[in-house]
Amino acid sequence: MYADKINLKIERILSHTPKQNQIYTMKKVFYALTAALLLSNMVATAQNEPYFTAYPALTPDGQIVVFSYEGDLWKVPSAGGAATRLTAMPGNEVSPKVSPDGKWLAFSANQFGNNDVYLMPLAGGTVTQLTFHDASDEVESWSWDSKSIYFTSGRYNGYTAYKVGLTGGTASRLFDHYFNLIHNVAEAPNGELFFNDTWESKNAANRKRYKGAFNPDIQSWNPKTKTYKQYTDYKGKDLWASVDKNGNVFFASDEWNDEYNLYTFKAGKKTRLTDFKSAVKRPVVAASGNKIVFEKDYQLYLYDVATQKSEKINIGISRNNILTKEQEFDVRAAISAFDLSPDGKKLAFISRGELFVSDAEGKFVKKIERGTKVAERAMEVKWLSDNRTLVFNQTDKGYQNWFTIAADGKGTLKQLTKDNRNNRDIAFNKDRTQAVYLSGRDEVRMLDLKSLESKTVVKEEVWAFQNSSPSFSPNGEYLLFTARRNFEEDIFVHQIKNNKTINLTNTGVTETSPNWSPDEKYIYFVSARTKPSYPSGMQNGHVYRMALDEYDEPYRIDKFDELFTEKKEDKPEVKSTAKKDTTKAKPTEKKEKIPSVITINTQNIMDRIELQGPSFGTQQGVEVFAKGEKTYMFFYSDHEAGVAGTYRTVTEPFESAKTEKVTEGYGSLVEAGGKYYTLVRGVINKYNLEANKLDRLDIGFKFNRNLNEEFNQMFYETWAGVEENFYNETFHGIDWLKTQQEYAKYLPYLNNRNDLRILLNDMLGELNSSHLGFGTAGAEERKNLNYATNETGIIFSDKDPFKVERIVARSNAKHVGVDLKAGDVITAVDGTKVDKDADRDTYFTSPSLSQEMALTVERGGKTIQTKVHPQSSGTLRNNLYDEWITNNRERVKQLGNNRIAYTYMKNMGGGELENFLLDMVAQENNKEGIILDLRYNTGGNVHDEVLKFLAQRPYLQWKYRGGKTAPQSNFGPAAKPIVLLINEQSLSDAEMTAAGFKELKLGKIIGTETYRWIIFTSAKGLVDGSSYRLPSWGCYTLDGKNIETEGVAPDIYVKNTFTDRLENKDPQLERAVSEILKDLKK
Repeated sequence: MYADKINLKIERILSHTPKQNQIYTMKKVFYALTAALLLSNMVATAQNEPYFTAYPALTPDGQIVVFSYEGDLWKVPSAGGAATRLTAMPGNEVSPKVSPDGKWLAFSANQFGNNDVYLMPLAGGTVTQLTFHDASDEVESWSWDSKSIYFTSGRYNGYTAYKVGLTGGTASRLFDHYFNLIHNVAEAPNGELFFNDTWESKNAANRKRYKGAFNPDIQSWNPKTKTYKQYTDYKGKDLWASVDKNGNVFFASDEWNDEYNLYTFKAGKKTRLTDFKSAVKRPVVAASGNKIVFEKDYQLYLYDVATQKSEKINIGISRNNILTKEQEFDVRAAISAFDLSPDGKKLAFISRGELFVSDAEGKFVKKIERGTKVAERAMEVKWLSDNRTLVFNQTDKGYQNWFTIAADGKGTLKQLTKDNRNNRDIAFNKDRTQAVYLSGRDEVRMLDLKSLESKTVVKEEVWAFQNSSPSFSPNGEYLLFTARRNFEEDIFVHQIKNNKTINLTNTGVTETSPNWSPDEKYIYFVSARTKPSYPSGMQNGHVYRMALDEYDEPYRIDKFDELFTEKKEDKPEVKSTAKKDTTKAKPTEKKEKIPSVITINTQNIMDRIELQGPSFGTQQGVEVFAKGEKTYMFFYSDHEAGVAGTYRTVTEPFESAKTEKVTEGYGSLVEAGGKYYTLVRGVINKYNLEANKLDRLDIGFKFNRNLNEEFNQMFYETWAGVEENFYNETFHGIDWLKTQQEYAKYLPYLNNRNDLRILLNDMLGELNSSHLGFGTAGAEERKNLNYATNETGIIFSDKDPFKVERIVARSNAKHVGVDLKAGDVITAVDGTKVDKDADRDTYFTSPSLSQEMALTVERGGKTIQTKVHPQSSGTLRNNLYDEWITNNRERVKQLGNNRIAYTYMKNMGGGELENFLLDMVAQENNKEGIILDLRYNTGGNVHDEVLKFLAQRPYLQWKYRGGKTAPQSNFGPAAKPIVLLINEQSLSDAEMTAAGFKELKLGKIIGTETYRWIIFTSAKGLVDGSSYRLPSWGCYTLDGKNIETEGVAPDIYVKNTFTDRLENKDPQLERAVSEILKDLKK
C-alpha cells in the first residue's frame, strides 16, 4: 500500500442473511479522511496538475466528479477545486459509477487479486463487496431505478455483461451465447441497453485508426421488447455510450480525425460535439444531462452540454511521489551476465541493469557507478586484456551502445558508440585485441580493443534480435556469424584480411549457434536439417559439426609408435668459471609465433556434416572447449525424459563419446586462465571441467535503485526496440520519433506501475497495429490475498441461482459417480447451508482451488449427498467452448445428412493442429466434403501444416489381391468440396491460413472479412522482468497486399448478427453446408 493510504481495518464477516453478503467493514470514510489528510501532509508533495486521473463519473446533477488516482477513488467539484479521498483499500479501485439517485457509488477493486464489484454510500460509510467470482468484474453503469449495477465479467466466456442487485445476491447474465462479447453497457430510461461487442472497444480500445470488420458500433438491445438496433455503421470506432435521463446518447468516435472525439445523436444523426486533436476517453454524462466528463491527455475534462464548451478540471490533490524513493535489491540469484578477467582473479557481472565487480570467489563486491543521470540498463560485460578495464553495453535513450570504465570504479565512463541501433552480442578474439559484435538489423562490426574504434565489416540481414552471436576463429583470422535467407539462418565466415565472406550452408533451413572447434577443423552448430524453423520454431534440433576439410581419423599405430620415440633430455647446466663479459650484450630476438592456417574447403562441404551428441529430444546453444586431447561440447537439451538441462559430450581419440548432464537449467561457460565459470539461473558457479562439478558462488550484495528512473529507462528502451524492429518501415504512416516525444512529456507524472502500463500501451496504440503490448508486474503490486472459484461444471438457473439447469459436457460434474441432475437444488456446500439470497460464488470461492467438494442437493423431496472434484473457471470456460463446437458438429451432421466432415480450430497452435489432424484422420475418408471452421480463431503459427494437409490430392491407387482399391496419398481432401469458415474475429495465423487457402484455390471461403490482425510477433524482456511485444514480420499475399491492413475477404459474404447469436442461429454454418451439398450434386 502507498505511504499516503490509510490502513483501514477490514474484517471479513461470513454472513448470508438476505440483505447482507460477505461484507468488508471499514471505519466510516469521513473519519478516515481526516487521518488521510494528516498523513498526506506529512509524506506527499502538492501537485497543482495531477496526471493519470482516470475513470471519471458524475453525480446526477453534474456537480461532483468521482475518479481514480494512484489506485484510490477521489471526488472533486466539477468546477474544480480540492479533491477528497473516498477509498484507501489495498490494490486499485477503478470504474466508479454514481447511482442515478445520487446515493451510491459502485466501483471495481482488486484487493483480493481480481476485480470484484464493491458498493459504498457516496456520502461515506461501509464498503460492501457484491461479487466474489475469480474473474475480473468491471463496473460499467447503473439501472435507472438505482437498484442494479451492470458489469462485465469473463466468468463463463471471454467476457460479457452481467447485472447484480444493490443488496447483492447472485449476478445474472444478460446475454446468452459464448461469443456474445457484450460490454460498455449503458441503460436508457426506456430499458434499452446500449453496448459494444468487439475487442477494439475493450482490450484494444487504445489502438488508433483501426478500420475493419471487427470495429465497434453503437448498438442496443431492449430486453422488454426484444428489439435490436444498430445506431452507427462507420468502419472505424464508435464506443463508450452513456445515456442521460432524457434518453440522449453520448459516445466517442474517431470518424472526424482518427482521434476519439465526443459525439451524440441529433434527430437520429451522428453529430460531433468536440474537435480535439488528441483523444477523449471514457465519456460519462451526468444523469441530468447537463455535463459530460471524460479523460484527455491523462487529465479530466468537463463538457457543458448547454454551452457546448469543454474545460479542463483543475484539481488540487496531494501526490504521494514514492517512485523516486530508493528501493533495495540484491544480486543474489539475480545475475544476468558476467565475465571472468584474463588473470582469473576477478569477476564482472550485471544484475538488474547495474554493473558490479568482485573477486573470483564473489566475496568482495563493488557496484560500479557509471555516472548516468538515468538508470541506464547494462546488459553485457567483458574484461580487456589489462585486467583493469571493462567493456560493456548499456542503453542510451533506449539503444544499446558500447562503453568502457575502470573496473575498480575510480575511472570515468567513456562512450565508444553512439548509434540509434542496438549494439550487442560482443565476442573477443583469443588475445583480446579485437572484438566482433552485431549492430542493428544489418551490420557485423569489429571493435579494435586498443584504439576502441568500430568499423562495419559485413552488411547482411542479421536481424536485430533472435540472432546467433558472432565469434572469431581460434587463430583470429575469420569471423563466424549467421545471417538470414528466407527467414532461416545460414552460417557465414568472413576472412578479415581479404574482406571476403562465404556462405557455408546456404540451405532452406536454419543452422544456428555456430561455434568453431579449438583445433580449427570443425564448426559446430544446431539444426533440424530438414525442417524450417519459421514460423513454428525449431523442432527436434540437434548438434552437428561441419568438417572444414576432408580430415582423416587419427591412427592407432601412431600412438603405438610414440611409445618408442625418445624424447630429448635436458642437459644439466654447467657453471662457467670464466669472467663474465660486462659489456652490453645484444638482446636476443624474440621469435614471432607463426599463426596456424585454417583451410576451408567448400567443395562438398555439406557432405561433411555429422551428428554430435543425442539423436533425440531438442538441443540448443552449443559451446566447444578443449583440454589436452579431449573436446568438450556443451549444449542445452531435453533428451532425458523431456526435462531440459545443460549437458556435455566429451570426445577423445580412440574412445567412445560420452554424454552426461552438467546441471539443471541453461548454463553458459566462460574460461580464462585455465579456470571455468558458468551462469545458471542467475547464479555464478565455478566449474571443474575434469570432475564435471559445479561449485555455487554465494554472491550476495544489496544495492539501491528507484522505480522512477527505471520506468524512464524502460520507456525509451521499449520505444527503441519497436523503432528498430517494427515490420513496417513507415510505421503505418506516423512519425514514431514525434510520438515518443509526445508521450515522454508525461514521464515526470508517473505515479505507479499502472501509469507506466497505460502510457506505454497508449504509445504503442498509436501505431494502429496488432500484436503490440507492454506487460509488467512488480513486487509492489502483488496481492497478499488471492482467491479461486471452484467450478464444478454446473450451469445454474438464472431464476433460481442454486438450481441446476444442466451439466456441461466434459466437465468434472459430468464424470461417472457424480450424482447431479438437471432440476437439483444445491442446499449445502461442504456442509455449510446456503442462503438463497447470498451470492452463490461465496460458497464456491476460496483462497485456492479445493481438491474435492461435498454437495448436498434436494431432488424430488429427497436429500442427496454427492462429491465432485472442483475445476478452475478457466477450465469451465474451455468446456463451454467445446460444447459450442460439439453443437456445430451435430448441426452439420443433421443438415448435411452425415456426409460432411466438420472440424474446428480454436487457435493455430500445436495442440489444435493435433486436434485438426485427428479429426481429419477420423472423418476425411468417410465423408464427401469438409468444413474447416476458423471463426473466432486466435492465431498461432501452424498455417503451413494445415494447408499442406488440405492440399493433398489422390495421385495413384493400389490394392491387395481381392481387396478394395485405396488411394494414394491416403488422404485426399483437395479432391472434395471444402468450405473454410471465417469471420471478423478470425485473426493472426487464421488469416494466413485463409489467404493461403484462397491462393491455393482449395475451396470456398464463407463468412465475413477477417479481423486485420496479422503480424508475426515475438517479445523482448526489460530490466525488471517486464516485456513488450515486437510485431516484426509482415504477412503479404503473392501480389503484395498487406493482410494486416486489408484482411482476407470471403468468397461468399454471410454475417452472423448479435440476434443470430442470441437466438442460437448460425447462417454462416448453414450456408457452408448448403454450398457443399450443392457441389456434391454436380
